[in-house]
Amino acid sequence: MRVAIVGGGIAGLAVAHALRRKAPDVELTVFEASSRPGGNIRSERTDGYLCEWGPNGFLDSVPETLDLVREIGLQRRLQPSNDSSRRRFIFRGGRLHPLPGGPGAFLGSGLLSWPAKLRVAIEPLARSRPKGDETIHAFAARRIGTEAADVLIDSMVSGVFAGDSRSLSLRACFPKMWQMETDHGGLFRALFAKMRARRVGRGDAVGSPLGTLTSFRDGTEELVRALASSLGASLRLGASVRAVRRSGPAWRVAADGDSGIEVDAVVLAAPPPTSARLVADVDDSLAALLSGIAGASLAVVALGYPEKDVPRPLDGFGFLVPRGEGVRSLGVLWDSSIYPGRAPAGQALLRVMIGGARDPEAVRLDDDALLSAVRRDLQVTMGQRAHPGFVRICRHPLGIPQYVVGHLDRLARIDEGLARHPGLYVAGNGYRGVAINSCVAEAGPLAERLLAPRRDAEEARSVSPEDRAAESREVPA
Repeated sequence: MRVAIVGGGIAGLAVAHALRRKAPDVELTVFEASSRPGGNIRSERTDGYLCEWGPNGFLDSVPETLDLVREIGLQRRLQPSNDSSRRRFIFRGGRLHPLPGGPGAFLGSGLLSWPAKLRVAIEPLARSRPKGDETIHAFAARRIGTEAADVLIDSMVSGVFAGDSRSLSLRACFPKMWQMETDHGGLFRALFAKMRARRVGRGDAVGSPLGTLTSFRDGTEELVRALASSLGASLRLGASVRAVRRSGPAWRVAADGDSGIEVDAVVLAAPPPTSARLVADVDDSLAALLSGIAGASLAVVALGYPEKDVPRPLDGFGFLVPRGEGVRSLGVLWDSSIYPGRAPAGQALLRVMIGGARDPEAVRLDDDALLSAVRRDLQVTMGQRAHPGFVRICRHPLGIPQYVVGHLDRLARIDEGLARHPGLYVAGNGYRGVAINSCVAEAGPLAERLLAPRRDAEEARSVSPEDRAAESREVPA
């Protein structure tokens, strides 16, 4: 069996690894347009700083990712985040507020007004879910009130998706939260049910950590490099695919500078707009569905300072900023506190996220303007006035896929479109999860679906003519 994977990011590499593990004889080719694999996952060590241009880790609560780490021999390279990074902040009203860790801390926090706290407390009395898809903000406002939705939920959505909670689908983005309301009728009821389950050993309480944020000693790109190395010559870097065509019962995949190869199956693991372009001549309606999955562009600005020039202790993960606080940045990660060793001794490393769905122009600012905007935000939020001694800027024009209202219906129509073209598949963070864990978790099931036709054919060939004749003579009851 011959398989082509278009896209050498974490999704494409994970699918390739799963195929190799399940069927070592598969003839595999992975096409990556860039000169390096990994997509947005990039870890760069410069002047003693280790900078992440994309995700800075994964939660260790998803077994598929840890299984993959063990399979490629990286378990001894794992680096859990510092325990203090569980402490997170939100900037509101001119200062940083720690996110409360329990009922007492919540009541004593200045993050929300007293009316807003009381509104959260009556969450069990919230009205039931309306029909149809619901935005994250509408869900949060319905259950815990508008102020809590604006401050707590909207800023969280900006941090995870660089998106607008008033546009994104709750069920597509946070399916577990949707399921909690479905199963228990409310968030507090789900909390109490999970607490009872924990007491009898059936699960963990809602609100407890979903896992420890984990990376590798040389950053998340270690995972990419190990996967790429295991593929050897099957990974073609600098190979931009220009066409995917049907060729009788097979597919033809052609990259720039070659006539193409024939394969039995194609996995499109590139960003949805790229995949849309490649299937436009095969199925224009499928291409339109794929192109409709937009991304939120984002810029990442890494800044290094002497610790003595940082006016407050970096005693946590960092902070997020709700809209309306006079700050352009979405949030700031205190990277040297999250993972020890990310900055030289006596130095601190901050990583600022700016742009997103509500500020698409930010990514197009030149370096000077971008740095100026970020420095102003740090002065407002942290009182950080000193000039950084280290600066690195990375832009992600395609950014993070946005699962807007209707996304799940779109996915169903994409699946229907793919069913019209046997041997064609899609993978990646544009569909069912934007995190590393999501891309890795979908790789195994996708590999199983891809290999199923071959296994069915092998089973059919293994049945003898006598058995088939006997089966044809059987009379149904």
